[in-house]
Amino acid sequence: MKRYCLALDLKDDPALIEKYKWHHAPENQWPEINQSIRAAGVTDMEIYLFGNRMFMIMEVDDTFSFERMDEINQNPRSVEWEDLMWGFQQAVPGAKPGEKWVLMERVFKLP
Repeated sequence: MKRYCLALDLKDDPALIEKYKWHHAPENQWPEINQSIRAAGVTDMEIYLFGNRMFMIMEVDDTFSFERMDEINQNPRSVEWEDLMWGFQQAVPGAKPGEKWVLMERVFKLP
């Protein structure tokens, strides 16, 4: 099993941040999105927030690839979700144009 850690910022607006959190509460999640994430080979996903900086941890199986996830995310419901979320999000400094979640480099692991 592999782990990926990614970063993304939210727009620095407390009302938008609260609305973003609302969309991710268990009772407000879109089941089709969770199914798509799992279909891409993601076995577990967590998102953490500090201020407006987010950190996502993804545990994936051997079938996962970012290309596969991008392909699955082309379905209409996923496109709708991504468009909605982009209204809350902004790229982190140093991201390429159009890049949302960016991979982080691991610099330490407890031996």
